[in-house]
Amino acid sequence: MTTDKPQSNPRLGFIGMGAMGSRMAGRLLAAGYDLTVYNRERERTHLLAQRGAKVAETPADLAARTDINLSSVADDAAVENVMTGSDGALATARPGTIFIEMSTVSPAVSRRLHELALRKKVSVLDSPVSGSTPQAEQGQLVIFIGGEKTVYERCRPILGVLARESFYMGPAGSGATMKLCVNTLLGLGMQALAEAVTLGLKAGLQRERLLEVLGGTVVLSPSQKSKLENVLKGAYPPTFPLRLMFKDFGLILDTAMHLAAAMPITAAAQQVCAAEFAKQFAAGRDEDFSSVVRTMEQMARV
Repeated sequence: MTTDKPQSNPRLGFIGMGAMGSRMAGRLLAAGYDLTVYNRERERTHLLAQRGAKVAETPADLAARTDINLSSVADDAAVENVMTGSDGALATARPGTIFIEMSTVSPAVSRRLHELALRKKVSVLDSPVSGSTPQAEQGQLVIFIGGEKTVYERCRPILGVLARESFYMGPAGSGATMKLCVNTLLGLGMQALAEAVTLGLKAGLQRERLLEVLGGTVVLSPSQKSKLENVLKGAYPPTFPLRLMFKDFGLILDTAMHLAAAMPITAAAQQVCAAEFAKQFAAGRDEDFSSVVRTMEQMARV
């Protein structure tokens, strides 16, 4: 579906210069790609502009001058706005353009974008990522792909700049679905850690020794182990903000509801996340999703 140019020397666009998007865009620029970037708050594009990236006024402006476009934005509404809004990228995309949509959104939104794009002879890959800001900076993300496999194969050199591995999952929406499965385990794993730590502390175990021994076991995942320092210090700098985990729990449970798939433990974890999110929102804080450990400690009056 794409033209010869995107296959040989594509002009890239990147929409969304948040914590993840800016780091991925920086890697593409460092790899030598001709890159145009867009962000609603223009000041977030300044560092990349200083390194040689062009800056678009709108998503439509970006799509008009590029061949392959990546995007990483906050949620379903943001994706639909930058893609299908009045100044959205689909409005000016030429036939053969490819969109690599890397946000964590609902499978339904991914499928809808795919259908809209097909009408314009444009391709969309839902391509959410697993990993946080350190992995984005190091090119060590894992990417889940939904859409046409032939389009995925053409995009693999670009994905290889960003990820240590990418997995083709199937038709449109499959990548988004896989990401929700992964983040189910991510969220539940942190809730499990929070309960285990709270139990040990409530029973009188010394915090530093408890965390040291937990970290030495095989039952903790790398993700859980990476948060033990937060728990030890009682400080939760946001490599993956709790507000995004809360959003993802909503996507997971909404998808499960439509599929009539029972997820009782996930529903309980969402409620703890909701309680912590309410506290952070009220205080104007933006902390890591591992802050649910503190929530559970406070509930138990540790």
